[in-house]
Amino acid sequence: MKLAQNTVGAFEYELTGPDGEVIDKSEPGQAMPYLHGAGNIIPGLEAELEGKVAGDELTVTVQPEMAYGKRDENMVQEVPREAFQGVDELEVGMRFTAESNAGPVPVVITAVAEKTVTVDGNHPLADMVLTFKVKVTEVREATPQEIEHGHAHAGGHDH
Repeated sequence: MKLAQNTVGAFEYELTGPDGEVIDKSEPGQAMPYLHGAGNIIPGLEAELEGKVAGDELTVTVQPEMAYGKRDENMVQEVPREAFQGVDELEVGMRFTAESNAGPVPVVITAVAEKTVTVDGNHPLADMVLTFKVKVTEVREATPQEIEHGHAHAGGHDH
């Protein structure tokens, strides 16, 4: 069976950035399941997995536009320190969820000043060319429930 719309695929992977440094990887024997065509993984990787079968191995280079997007400086904002009431120590690298007009946005603190805090809502991998080494380990038909929920139900996961 080939990976196509409404199939469940599973793959082991190693993700490297433009410098060749490993950013993330699956543990041996711990393939990542996903529902093909549901936007569960970045578009550039999903497009390259289309038509693949269990046992296929490939290396995929994905441009930012088909991964986590281009960096948007409008996503970097200075906010009053009072916005973090109840947090005693604010430090660079701390992550929060901010409410925006578009709903909740994950942000990271990039600078802390006396009266303001700078937060960045860009994905940490925005603007990066990413390379995935992938081994497809499984391809199967999605269940009606998986299609309805929009994601794979691995290991007996149920709603």
